Amino acid sequence: MARVAIVTGGTRGIGEAISIALRDAGVTVAANYAGNEEKARQFSERTRIKAYRWDVSDLDSCLAGVGQVEEELGPVDVLVNNAGITRDGTMKRMTRQMWDEVIDVNLGGCFNMAKAVWNGMNERKYGRIVNIGSINGQAGQYGQVNYAAAKSGIHGFTKALAQEGARAGITVNAIAPGYIDTEMVAAVPQDVLEKIVARIPVGRLGHAEEIARGVAFLCSEDAGFVTGSTLSINGGQHMY
Repeated sequence: MARVAIVTGGTRGIGEAISIALRDAGVTVAANYAGNEEKARQFSERTRIKAYRWDVSDLDSCLAGVGQVEEELGPVDVLVNNAGITRDGTMKRMTRQMWDEVIDVNLGGCFNMAKAVWNGMNERKYGRIVNIGSINGQAGQYGQVNYAAAKSGIHGFTKALAQEGARAGITVNAIAPGYIDTEMVAAVPQDVLEKIVARIPVGRLGHAEEIARGVAFLCSEDAGFVTGSTLSINGGQHMY
C-alpha cells in the first residue's frame, strides 16, 4: 500500500513540483491549498492529484483537514510544510498585521500541521516531515524581517522536533531554497532580477523541480538516517 503524503501549498510553484515528484515516486499525495479554487481545480485535472482546502494558520482547520485526508486516502506518513506567504516591507512600514500573518502561516503552519500528524506517526513508528525554509531565513533579507524570522524559526523548529521524533522512526528535515523561477520571482522587476542572478555562483535561478527532488529524497526510505538537517539548494549563493 502506497504511503500517503500531505504537501501544504501543494498546488502551485514549488509545492506543485513537490506534489508531482512524490506522486511519481509512488506516494499517494494530498495537495493542500489556501484559497485559489480555480488554480487548484486546474492542478488536479492536470496531475490527477486530489486537492484539499484549509488554512494552515488555524490549528482546528489543520486537524479537520488531516482527518479528511486520512479518511479518504489513509494514514499520513509524509508531511511537507511548504505553504508560505510574503508581506514585505521595511520595519518603518511594516504593521503588526503584516508580521502576524507571515509568522502565523509560515511558522505557525509548520507547528499546526506537525501537531495534526504527530500522534499517528508516533503510533505507527514511522514518519517523514520536511519543512521548506529559505535562504532568507539563513542570511536575512532587506524588507523581510517577518519572512526571515519565520523561515529562520523553521530551521530551529526542525532541529528540535527531529530530536523528539528520532526514537519513533520519524525524521524531520528542512530544505532552504535559494531564488527559484516561480511566479513570485518572475514578478520581480527585470533589473532587480538581473542583480539577484549576478550573485548566484552557478549563474541562474533554480528550478522548482530541483527543490522537489531534494524533498523526494528526504521523504524516501533511503533517508532514514538523515534527520535534523537542512539541505541548502541555492546555487552556491549562501554557503551555510
